[in-house]
Formats: sequence, structure tokens, C-alpha cells
Amino acid sequence: MGAPAGPVSPAVMREVLGHFVSGIVVVTAATPAGPIGFTCQSFASLSLDPPLVSFAAARSSTTWPRIREADTFCVNVLAADHQELSVGFARSAGNGVDKFDGVPWRPSPSGAPVLDGVSAWIDCTLWNEYDGGDHTIAVGRVLDLGATPARLPLLYYRGRYGVTADPPQT
Repeated sequence: MGAPAGPVSPAVMREVLGHFVSGIVVVTAATPAGPIGFTCQSFASLSLDPPLVSFAAARSSTTWPRIREADTFCVNVLAADHQELSVGFARSAGNGVDKFDGVPWRPSPSGAPVLDGVSAWIDCTLWNEYDGGDHTIAVGRVLDLGATPARLPLLYYRGRYGVTADPPQT
């Protein structure tokens, strides 16, 4: 049996785990007050049967509780040229910030916003939530989805945006 693990500093954990390449998504929902959304880096496919996806929302998020109330949401996989959308939807929704100002979108089958030009979109209903420390792990049951294979995804690696995949051959 090895020695017990020592304390892990959040700064060191962020730096080391930054070596894992991830995509960037914007989770959106339609509410009576208008569309809402937030940027999320911790998104994954979870199950094919039943069709489930997961993401983690910070406990400090003021947007996630409002999306939870909507019960349906859309995960928008950002395309390579969507760095501005990633930054815009990462802003706090406080002080009257309208993250959708100037952002074109169409409703998904559930009514949640599908942002124009995304690489893929996944329309979901909330399946369950789990404690994830300083985050809430949300699991969505997939209702519908679509992709545009020619639109390369926006990637995130070591604190920077990038694209490393080659475009699909036609």
C-alpha cells in the first residue's frame, strides 16, 4: 500500500489537468424571461442506451439553476471560429448582461436555443444531478441532436483555444 495522497493545490490541479484537450460547449435554455446560457468545458457523452450526456456546472453559477428550472436545454458544441461566443457566454449574467445580444440562434425541438454555426447540438431534458464538489454534475437525456461535419470544433488546451483536427475529406 502506498503513502496517502497529500493535499492537492487547486492551482497545480488546474495546470496539470490543462494538459487534457477538451471541447467547449454553451448550454442554453429558453425561459419566460428569454434565452439563457453558459460556457462549459466539462462536457461528455455518457451513455448510448439510454442516450445520456453529462456536464458540470459550477455551484457558483447563477445561470445553471435557471436552466434546471426550464428542465430542457441544448448543448451547443462550439465551432473553431466561436472563441467570442465562448468568452461571451462565460461572463456573469449579473448587472443586466444579455449574453444573447447580437447572437443569432434558432429553437431546438424542445425550444432551447441552437446557436448559429455550431459544430453540433444536443437537445436534452434533465435526467439527474449529482454532487461534484464545487460543481454540480448534470446528466441530460438526449431528445434530439444534429451536427455539421464540416464545422471543426473549438478546442481548449492549457488555457488557450485551438484547432488540431484536419477538416473532413469530401
